[in-house]
Amino acid sequence: MTRVLAFYLAREIMSATALVLVAFLGLFAFFDFINEMDSIGRDGYEVHHALIYVAMILPGRVYELMPIVVLIGTLYALTSLARHSEITVMRASGMSTLDLLTTLGAIGSFFVVLTFVFGEYLAPPAERAAQQWRLTATGSAVSQQLRSGLWVKDGGNFINVRVVRPDRSMEAVRIFEFDREHTLASISEARSGAYDEAEKIWRLTGVVQTRFLDDATEVVNLPEISWRSDLSPEILSVLIVSPERMSLATLYAYISHLRENRQNADRFEIALWKKVVYPFAVLVMIALAVPFALAHDRANTASVKVFLGVMLGVGFHLLNGLFSNLGVIHAWTPALAALTPSVLFLVAAAVMLFMVERR
Repeated sequence: MTRVLAFYLAREIMSATALVLVAFLGLFAFFDFINEMDSIGRDGYEVHHALIYVAMILPGRVYELMPIVVLIGTLYALTSLARHSEITVMRASGMSTLDLLTTLGAIGSFFVVLTFVFGEYLAPPAERAAQQWRLTATGSAVSQQLRSGLWVKDGGNFINVRVVRPDRSMEAVRIFEFDREHTLASISEARSGAYDEAEKIWRLTGVVQTRFLDDATEVVNLPEISWRSDLSPEILSVLIVSPERMSLATLYAYISHLRENRQNADRFEIALWKKVVYPFAVLVMIALAVPFALAHDRANTASVKVFLGVMLGVGFHLLNGLFSNLGVIHAWTPALAALTPSVLFLVAAAVMLFMVERR
């Protein structure tokens, strides 16, 4: 295929995809704002807070919607070309199905990179900032897992944090330290804790430390202590951002932390694999659009095929979430849970393309 035809296809697909993306972002932003209406007027949360929050989570929406909008955009562009017999002219001039797939794969590579950039570098910090903005606006603390607060295993010790603030500082911290014989050695209770980025340690203030000796108990009051721990603000960020919205680096760090402490990390491992696989789902969606373009029927309009594309995109999104949940429930291999939806849709695209070619 000549460069002129490749450039023409790229322009048509990218412009259609951009239009669909803007439309979807507007729709989802509207729904997100409606969802925030219940919170407006409570705890100092006003309309402008909700508008800023909705704007800040848009990068995450772009990441989520990219495979769907690429499918619809490609489907619309290709069916429009087919309706005007441009695909027929291209094929008559010597363009094979393989040439078309190769060109579409090159165009799709741009969207793969774009999806990865949004998922790794734009959406995670934007999502974290959005949640911190919302918590700060309402004066709330980070949601806790239990009534007694957050419990974390750190090596041979256990840490209980009653309150984690939006700035990731801690309040009412208790550290249960055990010796090599797994005997409780001390309990340290701190009024607050802040992380020192330069020293990579926690500064705990207002500490009351109870030490259990062989035949006595000693209580020591300390104005401040330095506490070195694997429990970093990045690990605490899992309380603010869902695993699917985290970066690969944050997910890997938290998975390593859970493994070192012999805790279940299935949910986060599945999220990690999904982060790796998800950008390549764009290529699967583009391949899925090809059979619709080649199976040109003048009785069918582009709007019908676009509607089918919307249904396929929604189906992929639902199937992706379903297999993630099933993977956690049934302890499936994380790679299997993350790859299965894309593989199923790729097989469907191959079958449809084979049937079209036979015609």
